[in-house]
Amino acid sequence: MAIGDLPIFAALKNRMQWHQTRQTLLAENVANAETPGYRGRDLAPFSIESTARHSGASVTTTATNKKHFSVGSDPSRAMGARTMNSFEVMPEGNGVTLEEEMMKVTTNQMDYQAATTLYTRSMRLMKIALGKNV
Repeated sequence: MAIGDLPIFAALKNRMQWHQTRQTLLAENVANAETPGYRGRDLAPFSIESTARHSGASVTTTATNKKHFSVGSDPSRAMGARTMNSFEVMPEGNGVTLEEEMMKVTTNQMDYQAATTLYTRSMRLMKIALGKNV
């Protein structure tokens, strides 16, 4: 078993993957802030149980036209992406507030950095415990 396969490291990897997917969704929300009728999306809160089920790679196809097909899966769908409940809706039907989205982006970035730091330091501690110089 590799060091990176230990449960604590797998959980940290899942957490970092969740933050990466959330960052993508938040960036889409900001990019579509002035698109008429657009509703923002966000991920369900992170839980180890839910991400452990979706950690395997999968390939799916979705046919939008009988002559077209796509290969691959949307990681945000696998992690529980959902439409946000917007209390403030613009006249054109848009439900994204830039200030809220930027706060979420900042919080997500800080949480990702914390998980990355914890992962790096834990790996360093494991190497020291195994007698390998860092």
